[in-house]
Amino acid sequence: MNAHIHKLTPAVPKPVLLLLAALMWIGVGILLLSLASSWLHRSAGHVFVFSAFGVGAALVVHHFGFLRVVDKNLARLLPMQGKRCLFAFISWKSYLIAALMIAMGWTLRHSPIPKPYLAVVYIAIGLALILSSIRYLRVLLAQRQS
Repeated sequence: MNAHIHKLTPAVPKPVLLLLAALMWIGVGILLLSLASSWLHRSAGHVFVFSAFGVGAALVVHHFGFLRVVDKNLARLLPMQGKRCLFAFISWKSYLIAALMIAMGWTLRHSPIPKPYLAVVYIAIGLALILSSIRYLRVLLAQRQS
């Protein structure tokens, strides 16, 4: 029975896992930035100020937060040998954190917080995700060249 289930596991090589991790971070980042952009375009001014605060916060979140997460994930992925499950590009703990973040995002979007202020948070997290995903891509390219 276990061998039969093992055959059904969608196994992929390590470079695919690295690419999936990067693409997921980029995709979520683009989603958050597009939401923030739509909110700022509907607001009545100060778009540059809100955007500048979001970009500044993104640099802090990227450097002091998300890069640590990426490094932990890379430390888990890089020693892997052979093919692994397609969903192993992030850890099970990270899946739980992602579910919590999705719930928090839904709560914030439906809260009375004005959208331009919320856009600052979404810019910070979205841009930080995209910036941090570059590390996955750099490691992937370095492995392809060696």
